[in-house]
Amino acid sequence: MAHTIAVLNQKGGVGKTTTTLNVAAYLAKDGFSVLIVDMDPQGNATSGLGIDKQTLDSTMYDVLFGEVDASKVVKETTIDKLYILPTNSQLAAAEVDLASENNREYKLKSALDTLSFDYILIDCPPSLGLLSINALAAANQVLIPVQAEYYALEGLGQLLDIIQRVRGGLNPRLELLGVAITMHDSRTTLAEQVKGEVSKHFGDKLFKTVIPRNVRLAEAPSFGKTIMEHDKWSKGARAYKQLTKEISRRLK
Repeated sequence: MAHTIAVLNQKGGVGKTTTTLNVAAYLAKDGFSVLIVDMDPQGNATSGLGIDKQTLDSTMYDVLFGEVDASKVVKETTIDKLYILPTNSQLAAAEVDLASENNREYKLKSALDTLSFDYILIDCPPSLGLLSINALAAANQVLIPVQAEYYALEGLGQLLDIIQRVRGGLNPRLELLGVAITMHDSRTTLAEQVKGEVSKHFGDKLFKTVIPRNVRLAEAPSFGKTIMEHDKWSKGARAYKQLTKEISRRLK
């Protein structure tokens, strides 16, 4: 059975997509078959892998509503063993359209159950609506990226409450894999304070690896590349490689 990981935080701009893409890339480099599921209507994971969102014949929207089998929508990427279920802005309508569907929380799980991968990483939207609930119902682990900034912990209580509720009802297998600090600037006192606060709240669930603020990391998606392809010697690349090792160890 695949390790299915929902990468989730209802705050935008905390590095969810960057984390999804780069952890997936390093897992694939380690020889695992990896699928990225783009569940964010912005489709940043799709474009971040160099795929033109406007030319897609079918997307995650079609998969969720059973119009196309997931295996027909999966696309190869430039990295060996790394695949993606792509998305475009059409997915924004799914929040409304799912509301009237039977078993609406399990649409993604049903689609993914037909696929065979070692790892499935779900890039969630910055909200706790039906798309994110579908991701949590399909996943067995949750990875929470937290930006090293003043409001980092705001809303995390609500997020943990949702995870707890999903575990209590929709998906008893769901666990918190861990929390990763992103966009960390070691030169600022604030970043270190945030790291301390997150550590206090999450203890050993906080990954030791901290993802730094890094220009090469920020610019990679504009080239349609992961950091591994764009600049594998950068600080950002080394950090994601290390974080991937930590994730693999935890899942063993």
